Amino acid sequence: MELGGGGAAHLVSNSSAPPARRLKVLRFLVVVAAVAAAVSSQLLPPSVVIVPSSWPFTSAPDFKKQQPLAPPECVVFNFGDSNSDTGNLVAGAGFRLHQPVGRRFFGKPSGRFSDGRLYIVFICERLGLDHLSPYMESSGVNFRHGANFAVAGAMVAGAAGTFELATQVRQFRHFKARTEDLRPRGLGSGITSQEFQNAVYTFDIGQNDLQAAFSAGLSYERVLERIPAIVTRIKNAVTMLHEAGGRKFVLYNTGPVGCLPSMLARRRRGGELDRAGCLVDHNGVAGAFNAQLGRLCGELRAELANSTVVCVDMHAIKYGLVANHTAHGFSEPLMTCCGSGGPPYNYRPGKACGSPKVKACADGDHRISWDGLHYTEAANRVVADEVLSAEYSDPPLRLQTLCTSPS
Repeated sequence: MELGGGGAAHLVSNSSAPPARRLKVLRFLVVVAAVAAAVSSQLLPPSVVIVPSSWPFTSAPDFKKQQPLAPPECVVFNFGDSNSDTGNLVAGAGFRLHQPVGRRFFGKPSGRFSDGRLYIVFICERLGLDHLSPYMESSGVNFRHGANFAVAGAMVAGAAGTFELATQVRQFRHFKARTEDLRPRGLGSGITSQEFQNAVYTFDIGQNDLQAAFSAGLSYERVLERIPAIVTRIKNAVTMLHEAGGRKFVLYNTGPVGCLPSMLARRRRGGELDRAGCLVDHNGVAGAFNAQLGRLCGELRAELANSTVVCVDMHAIKYGLVANHTAHGFSEPLMTCCGSGGPPYNYRPGKACGSPKVKACADGDHRISWDGLHYTEAANRVVADEVLSAEYSDPPLRLQTLCTSPS
């Protein structure tokens, strides 16, 4: 049947046409008119295609329903400082990083304080997750696998109004409330209440509190006096997240701050060094902090119902990089890659990586320290491998298992 040149109207108006045939044509015209109206008013998204199940129509078209996204195998929420900040300082404070930051993997600054990926990025890759999006980034983010609240420079006991740990926890509570509000409308991250409960909540913070105390010229004894208050705030943060429904917690203790080139370059005359060339007092304070954090993990296990609390010895992992650097393929373990001043530490205060006339070493894959404070991608890769091995975890529970186990 040819329906060109007004043939359809003629057929409908022709009283001699069989009634069944007229009915089929009427149905066809109604559907065509409806589709045309919908497309012209943009009621249908471009991806929707209407396909008749038979010709001529004997029933309404059958549209396939969109399949819901499969639930993620793991959801991670991270709290911390620049060791795990994937872009919050840059997004939230407008802070700018300059090349050669990011050169190793991203090819440009990406909000991470390294020449490439951080250890948390490698962990996400190993777990089959997307890179954690920074909570404060406004564009191009994906929170389906969790969110990163860590901010470079953050402290546990920072000044009011900063991105201290308590602020990061409040940001999470807001994120969770908004997610629950938007989910019924098909908006937001889509993380369900059960996924929030099954998520892994990780903490890597405290290093800046110790560094700030030493930089302020406090004595070894005065720095030690600050530790109990810092640990108490960490306990409060974990407790708040437990009250919000969290059940799986991973606490990283602090690394050997006495092995950082930035600390070594400021060493006071007479400051004692250990066999690896690190500051004894600084690492002693880190050890005292870690001992109290370890006891906190035991308290949390006893006090938080139906929860799993894992403590990871980041200090042992990172100190091992320095003390056994040749076994990991590194050379000059205390020398900054991107810095100035030359040996022994190539670090000069006020001349940060990315500043004019500050150059980076040719091959960062053989260096541990990127800028005197943070690690190279190569070092972060080793750190992630050691974390995932669970050899430094108490209890020795792999993150892969913790992710998939019911809470």
